[in-house]
Amino acid sequence: MILLSELNFELPLRNPVIIFSLVLFIILFSPILFNRIKVPPIIGLIVAGVIIGPYGLNLLLRDSSIVLFGTVGLLYIMFTAGLEIDLEEFRKNQFKSLVFGLYTFLVPMAIGVPAAYFILGFNIPSAILLSSMFATHTLLAYPITSRYGINRIRAVTLTIGGTIITDVLALLVLAAIVGMYKGDISSAFWIRLAVSSLIFAAIVFFVFPLIARWFFKKFDDNISQYIFVLAIVFLGSFLAEVAGLEAIIGAFLSGLAINRFIPHTSPLMNRIDFVGNALFIPFFLISVGMLVDFSVLFKGFGALKVAGVMIAMAVAGKFLAAWFTQKTFKLNNLERQMIFGLSNARVGATLAVVLVGYNVILGETPSGEPIRLLSEDVLNGTIIMILVTCTLSSFTVEKASRQIALEESAKQSSAEDKHDEKILISLAYPETVNNLVDLALLIKPNKSKAPIYALHVRDEEDEQDTTESKQATGKKMMEKAITQAAATDNTIVPLNRFDLNISNGIIYTIKEHDITDLIMGLHRLAHAGDGFFGPVAEKILERTPETIFIYHAAQPINTLNRIVVAVPPKAEYEQGFQHWFKRIQTIARGTGLPLYMYADARTIRMLQDMNGSDSSPLTIVYEPFENWQEFLIFSREVKPDDLFIIVSSRRGYLSYHPETEKLPYYLTKYFSQNSYIILFPEQLEGLDDPNLRSLEENAQLIDKAGNYMRNIFTPGEQRK
Repeated sequence: MILLSELNFELPLRNPVIIFSLVLFIILFSPILFNRIKVPPIIGLIVAGVIIGPYGLNLLLRDSSIVLFGTVGLLYIMFTAGLEIDLEEFRKNQFKSLVFGLYTFLVPMAIGVPAAYFILGFNIPSAILLSSMFATHTLLAYPITSRYGINRIRAVTLTIGGTIITDVLALLVLAAIVGMYKGDISSAFWIRLAVSSLIFAAIVFFVFPLIARWFFKKFDDNISQYIFVLAIVFLGSFLAEVAGLEAIIGAFLSGLAINRFIPHTSPLMNRIDFVGNALFIPFFLISVGMLVDFSVLFKGFGALKVAGVMIAMAVAGKFLAAWFTQKTFKLNNLERQMIFGLSNARVGATLAVVLVGYNVILGETPSGEPIRLLSEDVLNGTIIMILVTCTLSSFTVEKASRQIALEESAKQSSAEDKHDEKILISLAYPETVNNLVDLALLIKPNKSKAPIYALHVRDEEDEQDTTESKQATGKKMMEKAITQAAATDNTIVPLNRFDLNISNGIIYTIKEHDITDLIMGLHRLAHAGDGFFGPVAEKILERTPETIFIYHAAQPINTLNRIVVAVPPKAEYEQGFQHWFKRIQTIARGTGLPLYMYADARTIRMLQDMNGSDSSPLTIVYEPFENWQEFLIFSREVKPDDLFIIVSSRRGYLSYHPETEKLPYYLTKYFSQNSYIILFPEQLEGLDDPNLRSLEENAQLIDKAGNYMRNIFTPGEQRK
């Protein structure tokens, strides 16, 4: 038992329980308080760090534990930036990222060196090193863009790519200047750095993905997956330091390497964001605030002069770099504001530069004082510059994010269909629940407010079975589906139904709730020759015209490499053509997988037109495929780690092909080890076999198809 008199309340606090409790209360309440006065929560945490730090009330020391959590938080920010980046947007804008990276490095250097040399009286090496601090930046305000859901837009992606370029160049300047004074800069140094960097990059981009794919295939435990991701991040950061680079570069590249294995809507991504935003990143922001010492402002004119010049050059350099980028690539003002805001904050690499420069001793004064490469005034000025630039960055990104999010929301509202798109998951087997929920979350449009329904139907046979396990199966499956969706901050509406038979229950649920998409699993005996689709699916296909996905998951969807889609001729004439293509695009965008579309020439042209009207980048490869009698060509084209999607058709419709009758045999014999989806598009009800229609009926059907195609495209895009 610990007595009250035995507790140590002397300042700074040393009791780990009290320290951790104090930090948690700061993380809890400072954002709430600062939100009320319209100040970004990030600033609240930094100011809280100033107040409780050694230069404020001295409640806490910036000891090894604070430094440890702060370092983890900085690496976490860079990791999530790499993890959440839209890879297609990143590839599309890689040249722009390179140009911005050069702008944001060269412009601050160009204005900083003359200012340091002529105004502050520094020598050339010190002026170059000081200016390299102006060129660096930290994505401190990146969590703000995530909070507003705009972290994948062009301006953010472009800035993230430029961050790595400018920080690498600045750290190379640091290595060159320090090496020059230490006398260890030679051709061997640069060769060693280049070789070690190449080895590091090869490990991250080739070995890490292999390990990640193997791990996610073998282990589905939530805790194990999260610990694995953290281990990869810090291993990548350590390898970067071994290669002679900064740890933040390793964290970012590790995020890029495993980006495709963690879908944006997955439970794992939700856990990564939650832990980072709740603990690690706030610790980092508090640790930044604890560095700030306002007393340096009263230690003489020298510190004020240096701080003023540093702040002016740092802000001006980043603004000019953002302005040049805007003019070069014809960006709008909000994008320029976002680029400037994200690139203005300085913490990680800036501290590395100033601390290394401060610790390089060039000699001694006659009084015995050390002569440093960067003086104490520069060190103090850097701390003030960090506070000012972080504050300005947070306000700028908060304002730009709010305006961009409002514009995105307005565009989405104007583009929404007149009817809601509702997804229904049919639960039949416990082992397929997670896969079906994952697919439903993937095909759900981004930011859509439409609900996802989960249905379990009991029929007379189930009702007569009184065994406890049989009766409890439906309840357990529903709880599993709800938990899986809740882990991604999504809600599933549970539907339990009793009906004469299961197919009736599903059909009437579709009608009652205006369902647009039904997701079903392939029944257990499909590959055993006992009716491939099964009687339930066959009756649903006969009696419902909605889009139906029949999903067979051979491995987790986040471990796949490509999406291969087989599209039948005349698919463009079906009512659901545009709808199912958007759904497949959403799957590709959510998983980051490239799309390979196999279709005839006319269908390909229509797909290209629809994809061209989509502003979000997507890698789609179109392959001509005319003859469905040669369907077995896909046994060679589809690899084990591909998702194979076959767009089929109900019997008697324009896109129906007799060869699809052989699909059960082909899939059972050649694709049983593959993940695949058989997709039945939405089709007009009440149509018989076109070969049995009269000429008049065929003409009416063609008119309907023509009207549908005219509704898809605007007059300027309509193909003659």
